[in-house]
Amino acid sequence: MFDQLESVLGRYEELNELLSDPDVISDTKRFMQLSKEEANLRETVATYKNYKAVVEGISETEEMLNENLEPEMAEMAKEELADLKGQKDELEEKIKILMLPKDENDDKNIIMEIRGAAGGDEAQLFAGDLFSMYQRYAEAQGWKTEVMNANITGIGGYKEITFMITGNNVYSKLKYESGAHRVQRVPSTESQGRVHTSTATVVVMPEAEEVELDLADKDIRTDIYHASGAGGQHVNKTASAVRLTHLPTGIVVAMQDERSQIKNREKAMKVLRARVYDQIQQEAQSEYDAERKSAIGTGDRSERIRTYNFPQNRVTDHRIGLTIQKLDKILGGELDEIIDALILADQTSKLEKLKNNEY
Repeated sequence: MFDQLESVLGRYEELNELLSDPDVISDTKRFMQLSKEEANLRETVATYKNYKAVVEGISETEEMLNENLEPEMAEMAKEELADLKGQKDELEEKIKILMLPKDENDDKNIIMEIRGAAGGDEAQLFAGDLFSMYQRYAEAQGWKTEVMNANITGIGGYKEITFMITGNNVYSKLKYESGAHRVQRVPSTESQGRVHTSTATVVVMPEAEEVELDLADKDIRTDIYHASGAGGQHVNKTASAVRLTHLPTGIVVAMQDERSQIKNREKAMKVLRARVYDQIQQEAQSEYDAERKSAIGTGDRSERIRTYNFPQNRVTDHRIGLTIQKLDKILGGELDEIIDALILADQTSKLEKLKNNEY
């Protein structure tokens, strides 16, 4: 591992030299790629430098203890040595985690899509609850949420809603949310007080920049039409709604929330780029999973990942067997306990694979 760390340190120093090179600065695509690589290595390098300083401190303190020190000085040196050894152990554990294979999308913004699935009106209401939950969580993290497209039902839920969350390392925390979310509760329309089970699906996609995924114009068919509201009535006399079809993959994105055709097209392109990029990533993940199946991941979108049980005020994440009796707080956006547990489980799984030389 320490040979690898020396290589990382060498690469980091090389990157800093390259990023001050005028030829690199003038090449926007290369400059962005190298800047991202430098940012990804920064914490590992800082931690490793700290580790080396601590190891050097241990060596110097041990040398001091081999000298004829006064009792008071010797006691101080022993205390310092114990403290430094504790720091060394902590830094070694941190380095192990930092050296795990990185998800190149962790620092990205996301586009999230939530759809009411099985359960009719109740599923669509639950889709609204999930959107509110993620919106509140994003607000608590200091992130920004922007609704890109929404199909609102008459009772206040969503058949589907697409929105973007921007901020620091959004994907790293929300990437585990993809999958089927199940709710168990008594619907407001249920006169007998029976508990119904409904589901909503969540898809989390990293935002794809143009420099990462260049979609050729010839591969995109654009259709312009009149935006319409509930029941099909026209809400805009001009043709402002946009539908983009990516011909190689067959992925279709329609956008009509804005009155401007240009703005609708911009939003549609963001979603289209994210969906195409996501499909490429999913195909690569499927190939990887064919060899090694991870218990935690962002793979199977049909997998039932979580149950929200209202009668028991309980939320259960089925992937890691975590049950929390705080459903009201979780739906209020307090997701840290679940997300931290998922990250820890993922890191533990990766450390085990590293130990078994599976990477």
